[in-house]
Amino acid sequence: MVTSMDSLLGHGGLRIIAFVSFIGLSLVLTGWSARRSRGTAGFFVAGRNLSPFQNGLALAGDFMSAGSFLGVTGLVALFGFDGIVYQVGFIAGWIIIMLIVAEPVRNCGKFTLSDVVALRLRSRGVRAATSTSSLLISLAYLLAQLVGGGALASLLLPVGSDAAIVLIGVLMIAYVLFGGMVAATYVQIVKAVLVWVAGAVLVLLAMAYFSFDLGALFQKARLSSLHPEKYFVPGGYFKDPLDTLSLAFALVLGTAGLPHVMTRFYTVPSAVAARKSAKIGLIVMTSFAAMMIVLGFSASAIVGPAAILATKSSGNSAITLLAATLGGGAGSVGGELLLACVSAIAFATILAVVSGIMISSASTISHDIFGHLFPASGNNERRQVRIAKLATVVFGAVAIGLALLVKTFNVAFLVGLAFAIAASANLPVILYSMYWRRFTDRGAIAAVIAGTLSAIGLVLVGPAVIGAKGIFFKDVTPPFWLSNPGIFSIPVGFVAGWLGSVTTRRSADRDAFDAQQLRMLSGLGAEAASEH
Repeated sequence: MVTSMDSLLGHGGLRIIAFVSFIGLSLVLTGWSARRSRGTAGFFVAGRNLSPFQNGLALAGDFMSAGSFLGVTGLVALFGFDGIVYQVGFIAGWIIIMLIVAEPVRNCGKFTLSDVVALRLRSRGVRAATSTSSLLISLAYLLAQLVGGGALASLLLPVGSDAAIVLIGVLMIAYVLFGGMVAATYVQIVKAVLVWVAGAVLVLLAMAYFSFDLGALFQKARLSSLHPEKYFVPGGYFKDPLDTLSLAFALVLGTAGLPHVMTRFYTVPSAVAARKSAKIGLIVMTSFAAMMIVLGFSASAIVGPAAILATKSSGNSAITLLAATLGGGAGSVGGELLLACVSAIAFATILAVVSGIMISSASTISHDIFGHLFPASGNNERRQVRIAKLATVVFGAVAIGLALLVKTFNVAFLVGLAFAIAASANLPVILYSMYWRRFTDRGAIAAVIAGTLSAIGLVLVGPAVIGAKGIFFKDVTPPFWLSNPGIFSIPVGFVAGWLGSVTTRRSADRDAFDAQQLRMLSGLGAEAASEH
């Protein structure tokens, strides 16, 4: 019995069992969801029948990504204060969503973010521009998740990174193809509960390690850090204060422009339910963010930065090493069991997030591009579902191929790029279309084009791509010195939207704006929930 247990531990058997168990559970949920994912609304937005609590947990599942669970915890462990910037930026972004975006989006839209703008600005050019920017955001975010997930899974499972990327991609396609938004939602709900509970258990164990003396934990974390004098002040990770501010702007404003996040507000029956789900999601996210910060300090205090860096230079291994240590140490039954649970949950975070991105991308391709830009006669809604399923396979396969192609690069900048485009292109169009009477089609197209090109262009000539820490031309000084372009690209998007509108000869359609305001504020004419 002892020999078999040692063999199980030595070959990571518990981790494999935990991984297979979650995959099996998620596939069962997908099969169950397939029976509920009927019709266009069922496939794209779960029939708009989710309760605020269900959607709130799913929203939290979108936020509680591998970047938060692994990356931010590692940054806090290694660099202290600077690692907190990411968590605070996300939370501040959700406050904006809850206060000024959730209810109007639910009342004005149908399936995608482009629907909100197209309710008032009906030209094909506007929908083409907004759907293109949404797909670029989704692709950047999806590639980062696939590459990061492949690297993580290859560390925790006896498979290579290529096989791990393909496995994640195939599961992502299966969830969306057979279960639609219903499957993606319940995978996110289960994942959100598992991640939150795992975080709470680890926090309790870490606190017990220091006899529940939080001051002692923080003091040991600072003394164990690489730079004790800078651990609790800015500058440990972000050397340029302007770069830090630029990142914060992108995180705060970009969250409200992420297409896969906004799509979630169509899954509830009313605008009031959308606001309630945002509130529930914010409560879960805030408590989770606080736990991840505490766990980052705990990893510094208990594991130590040297051990973390020896395993993974990015710091992503901090929470897994902490789990193994708190469970009794590497090789022990408790350590392996806790490590297996944390590893499987980390894998679950990636699967849930990529599924949400995939359903949003399929909706954009099917509903916006083929449903409106290239409509066909006959049953257009049934055609949209067929195209969405085909788009899921094609877009998913393209994403897997690109992820395999760039897996050796440092693709961490792709997440920042996604937020920068969302804040620079999508957000100006959303806010102007909902709150500015003089906004025109030309202004919308100008905002999307200028915001997208400035965000991508500045990243391509910045230190994330060019220079010693970049991908290409490592001996060249990058022309643009900031890794995060948001502080420049976001104003460009807003100014372009304003300039394009005020220079339009034909004035904006005031009747369309008034009709939109009535629908946005009262819900009159908003999409109703489907029958069960």
